[in-house]
Amino acid sequence: MSQEEQQYTISVYTENNIGLLNRISAIFQRRHINIESINSSVSEIEGVSRFTIVVNLSEEHMKKIIGQIEKQVEVIKAYYHTDEETIYQESCIFKIKSELLFDEPQIQNIIKDSNARIVTVNKNFFVLEKSGRREEIELLYRELKPFGILQFTRSGRISVTKEPMEISKMLEAFNY
Repeated sequence: MSQEEQQYTISVYTENNIGLLNRISAIFQRRHINIESINSSVSEIEGVSRFTIVVNLSEEHMKKIIGQIEKQVEVIKAYYHTDEETIYQESCIFKIKSELLFDEPQIQNIIKDSNARIVTVNKNFFVLEKSGRREEIELLYRELKPFGILQFTRSGRISVTKEPMEISKMLEAFNY
């Protein structure tokens, strides 16, 4: 990451159309920009989807990317924000051998100290869930790795802005 680059969270409000994710990711691919994470979900507006994309760029490049994203017909509006302007989380789940839960007292301390939550336990494995900042999830991963992780998956970032976004007012005018 060069001096002028920083991490941005992009929020893209869209109609829910097939193929749009490919076209949006192609905008980044053509410019050789790595997407750190991407999440797609419903938004606070009925019938409108939201992509949350995390990238490392200069603000100048960020503005160009937003312009390209907004040229997509199905895109209603795209915003970008710095980490300081957002409240964000990621989630992850771990699958670990059940015997460790009972045979390794340290595992229970790791779970408690990390504020992770046991989702399910059976005779073969247990599943832990953790939500938090990426650093917290990476720390928990490093602490559990020596015990053996059977499976691990992490979500993309989800975020809300600290300041209001005007998307709802804007869409009211279009009767969304």
